[in-house]
Amino acid sequence: MSEEQNQSQQEALTPEQQRERSIQWQRSCVQAAQKHLADKGILPESIIEKECRYIEPLVALWKIKGQNGKRYWVITGNLPTDHIESSAAATPRDALRSFSFHWQLKADEIMATKPVEKTQAQFANLLINRAHGLYDLFAKEELWASEA
Repeated sequence: MSEEQNQSQQEALTPEQQRERSIQWQRSCVQAAQKHLADKGILPESIIEKECRYIEPLVALWKIKGQNGKRYWVITGNLPTDHIESSAAATPRDALRSFSFHWQLKADEIMATKPVEKTQAQFANLLINRAHGLYDLFAKEELWASEA
């Protein structure tokens, strides 16, 4: 669904329906974050909600404490689900920038391996596209004004 279609569909919903859709989206994103960590062998213990950020329907950024005592930033939404240790980024804004840089480097690695398979090239292009989008969000001062 295009962003324009999503926008017109959102406008057709009642406030209650919009709230319910938002709750469902957040629930889906947090489940994806927890599954991602579990798939990597990290068992989630708790979510540090005051540091989580949502830019619906694009991205959700979760700060999750693992049972191993470490804390992680996990990114989900309309992009690849990924994680970094929280020591790599002090704030949610810094975490977006960190994911952006990490994905650009990962895309460069993929494209440097020859021959590049079609699916790998498509994934690299997706990473580059989403990395640029994340950096744009990082750079939007108005999104972060309340955090200064």
